Amino acid sequence: MLWMMALALALDLATIKVEPKLEKRSELALSYADTAVNKARDAYNKGAYEKCTEALEEVRAAVTLSYESLLATGKEPRKTGAFKDAEKDTRQLLRRLESLKDMMSVVDRPTIEPIQKVVSDVHDALLQGIMSKKK
Repeated sequence: MLWMMALALALDLATIKVEPKLEKRSELALSYADTAVNKARDAYNKGAYEKCTEALEEVRAAVTLSYESLLATGKEPRKTGAFKDAEKDTRQLLRRLESLKDMMSVVDRPTIEPIQKVVSDVHDALLQGIMSKKK
């Protein structure tokens, strides 16, 4: 896990998007989203609101990329570990975003709420795919 975090720090989303293995791309994107939450937290603590907003947008983009990559595999979510891993990772991201939101001023919280909605929607879609019967 630490290796993935270090790799995600060295990568940007453009580099992750060209990863040919879709499941690996999804995994890298979620690791990148995790590091982007760290960047958002650090920026907010330093009073750099614009950098915090940019980092939160990176979280949204990375989670969306991860989900789209998994869908592009064409694999059945119930039988693919990558979907289950992504579900766990998005659940963890939701917890971390909620913690960041609690830390933020009430005035700044509307910035993070749309990001939480996107991550929550992706998490719900992943969970639905894993729990549903074969189509």
